[in-house]
Amino acid sequence: MTWVMWMAAQSNAAPVIIKRKKVVGGGGHHGGAWKVAYADFVTAMMAFFLLMWLLNATTEKQRKGISDYFNPTIPVNRISGGGDGAFGGDSVFAEETMAHTGTGAMDRRAETASVDQTGDDAGRGVSGDGRAQSELENVEKALMARGGESNTMEQLLRHVVTKVTDEGLVIELFDLPDAPLFIGETDEPSPVVLALADLLSDVLNLTTNEIAVSGHLRAHPVTLIDNPVWDLSSLRAQRTRRMLETAGINPARMQRVSGYADRKPVVADPAAERNNRIEVILLRRDR
Repeated sequence: MTWVMWMAAQSNAAPVIIKRKKVVGGGGHHGGAWKVAYADFVTAMMAFFLLMWLLNATTEKQRKGISDYFNPTIPVNRISGGGDGAFGGDSVFAEETMAHTGTGAMDRRAETASVDQTGDDAGRGVSGDGRAQSELENVEKALMARGGESNTMEQLLRHVVTKVTDEGLVIELFDLPDAPLFIGETDEPSPVVLALADLLSDVLNLTTNEIAVSGHLRAHPVTLIDNPVWDLSSLRAQRTRRMLETAGINPARMQRVSGYADRKPVVADPAAERNNRIEVILLRRDR
């Protein structure tokens, strides 16, 4: 009897529930966000090293061309790119796709047509200043576009810097440490300046503007008894004039030939080799 009563009491007791909580060590799973951040970091480093390589492997003019291509103010069309397919062209420095101009390279007929178009502008009321500026810019673009034709042209254009001033289009031809324009302290032309004369003859004949040539030299030590800078700068300017005429420039277009000695350096150091230069100036029609 006692056992039966004890069993009945046990059957009425509340059940005992034991909960076991699983403890996970190490903070749990944090997701894959770190992988995305790491991929972004690797991509940024790759872009950085590509930029460093590009700066080291290109010339100043090529870098300017690339910069102009990515300038949003320059219209991009089907021939202004540097790739295949939608961008068109083989490379940003191919003749068909010159990034320097932002509008694609021009063949010989297009170059001539763009310059001759200034005559039509007169009938449409374009001002004389605008036509003169357009002529100079067309010649400048035609000259810079030649750099995409071959590696030889690229090497020649290392010697060339252009700027448009109130006087006209100034084309500077200057010495490089490994490639001077003239042999020693003489007016004997090197193969480089002979090739440059042929190149300038082609682009300068796109217009009939008059031309001026000036010679400049670096400063020599003041201890020299006979400083040759005046005579030598004049001789080099005269030799350049003759080379241009031999290459095809009409002698009647020559307006002025001058020698400025070392009086107009282009860099802070007057004795720097960069001051050895010839300036060929395509004069404005409106001056």
